[in-house]
Amino acid sequence: MAIAKKASILVGTSGFSYQDWVTEFYPPDLPKEKWLEYYAEHFDFCELNFSYYRMPTEKQMENFLKYPLRFAIKGHKSLTHDRVETPQAREDFLKSVSILNQDGHLGAVLLQFPYSFSYLPGNRKYLSILLEDLASLPLVVEFRNPGWIKDSVFAELKQRGWGISMLDSPRIKGGMPAYEAVTSDIAYLRFHGRNDENWWKGNNVSRYDYEYSQEELEEWLPKIADMARQAKTTYVSFNNHARGQAIKNANQLSTILKQAKLLEN
Repeated sequence: MAIAKKASILVGTSGFSYQDWVTEFYPPDLPKEKWLEYYAEHFDFCELNFSYYRMPTEKQMENFLKYPLRFAIKGHKSLTHDRVETPQAREDFLKSVSILNQDGHLGAVLLQFPYSFSYLPGNRKYLSILLEDLASLPLVVEFRNPGWIKDSVFAELKQRGWGISMLDSPRIKGGMPAYEAVTSDIAYLRFHGRNDENWWKGNNVSRYDYEYSQEELEEWLPKIADMARQAKTTYVSFNNHARGQAIKNANQLSTILKQAKLLEN
């Protein structure tokens, strides 16, 4: 399952600043301000999620330029959850995140929409305007409402050159169905875990508290190979961050991909 020479697969985690990763990944005596430097010694890609909770600043983005990492950055909640239609939030986000475009640091901007963002005319219009306003960035949309998973949506995203995130998440009532879609030069896959019990009632830790087995990761091998054939760059992010499970599973998947000659040793 060889991939095109120009294609690349980068595996990492959603976030890096977790206290419960100490001893599980970070050495106990390592200062917190050194965590990302240590992370960069083990991975080439990291998904930044602090930007969902607080609007990133240009100074913050400049600080990330010193790390030899490709970043995906999550869209601020004003764009995806609060869905503020005034342009100021979009302009602030665009101005700051554009800093990461230097030297190829910015791999993707992840716009994760909640389950409440259903497939309705008003939401479709909002999404189109938002993506157009941020079109200078490498955009990837993540839906959590299954109503969006249809060929017409995939076709529209592909026509505009906007990416979509594939998910590994619980297959439960109201949850996302299994689907495969690459709609831009960026292929994106997020492992959220399969914690059926806590998916709807859990918090942002317990919902993603799950450790994948070797067999569950191997199931994705042919799909990731196909993603890499269709895209210039494929990003794989593990969001099952509790107790360092994301680190363990990211390393496991990297080994699987190397054995399949999809990643270089």
